[in-house]
Amino acid sequence: MRILFAGGGTAGHINPAIAVAKYLMKKDDKSQILFVGTEKGLETGLVPRAGFDIKYIDVLGFKRSISLRNILAVFKAFTAYRQSVKIIKEFMPDAVIGTGGYVSGPVLAAAARRKIPTLIHEQNVSPGITSMILSQMVDAVCISFSESEKKFKKAKRIEHTGNPLREELFSVTKAEAKVKLGLDSRPFIVAFGGSLGAKRLNEAIIELINVLGKKADFQLLFATGEAQYKEVSGALKKRRITDKTMPNIRLVPYIHNMADVLAAADLVIARAGAITISELNALGKPSILIPSPNVTDNHQEYNARALEKAGAAVVFTEDELAGKTLAKAVSDLISDSERLAQMSKNSESMGIKNGTQKIYEIIEKMLEKK
Repeated sequence: MRILFAGGGTAGHINPAIAVAKYLMKKDDKSQILFVGTEKGLETGLVPRAGFDIKYIDVLGFKRSISLRNILAVFKAFTAYRQSVKIIKEFMPDAVIGTGGYVSGPVLAAAARRKIPTLIHEQNVSPGITSMILSQMVDAVCISFSESEKKFKKAKRIEHTGNPLREELFSVTKAEAKVKLGLDSRPFIVAFGGSLGAKRLNEAIIELINVLGKKADFQLLFATGEAQYKEVSGALKKRRITDKTMPNIRLVPYIHNMADVLAAADLVIARAGAITISELNALGKPSILIPSPNVTDNHQEYNARALEKAGAAVVFTEDELAGKTLAKAVSDLISDSERLAQMSKNSESMGIKNGTQKIYEIIEKMLEKK
């Protein structure tokens, strides 16, 4: 099986492709995998680190507003298409999979024109413009949330697969994880804003700790992001908040053992990226979500509102976010075990644990018809 993956820019587009690629190799170690990306995206590091080859094309995303950049994007689109054709001719894939980002556009278009089986995977509730255009050309559209189906009215085939998730997420039980992490019976709260951190979220959690931390009726693991760790640590020390004065609070720059941490969590405070909320749902975790406003088409808020509507999350926009408001929401939730339990059930009802397997089975069926 020879599979070409196209997707990039952010980890949210790349990691699902890597997860599917690894699953393909697990099912058939003779499979040949090739990625296509741009030299400006995170794929330049993530894909080789995962052990896969990658080729690059020169493509530029279109802005939805009137912009001189769009003129350059048109010229680059033609160049990128020719480059995609060359890669396809050389690699001769059995199928081509797109996981989002503008790099997937010319690659999937070139493959579809050559009648090569094609599939795109949309991670978010609200699809990007590239996915919307490609949905009319490809053989199958895989969605992660049922709410997305109405967006793809002209798609030939829609499959609700969920997002491909890391297998290690399901390798430990909640009880086992709590023992591994040295936690006691108090509610365990996890707060994180991504690998780089989120300044507004960090500021609100600092205030939350200031308001609630001394009560010591919960345990908190707060990941600040590598870039903001010193700043947040300094801000807490100014308030005389340390691991000695508040041993129930633990500050880290990054969570490396996320599988154990999420398994043990009773409540998660986070952004609303597609993979994050898919992991929360798969594990049945209640959450307080603060969507990032700095994303394309405000897609994180659409993601968060889907969970809010299902009764699985409490949502604050950054405009609504304040330390005291967040502290009250946390206090209300951890003091109401019945509500937390219901939110957990609601979250789990939205979860899909075998998204990777579902996508693999769709690829297999497409190749059988080839």
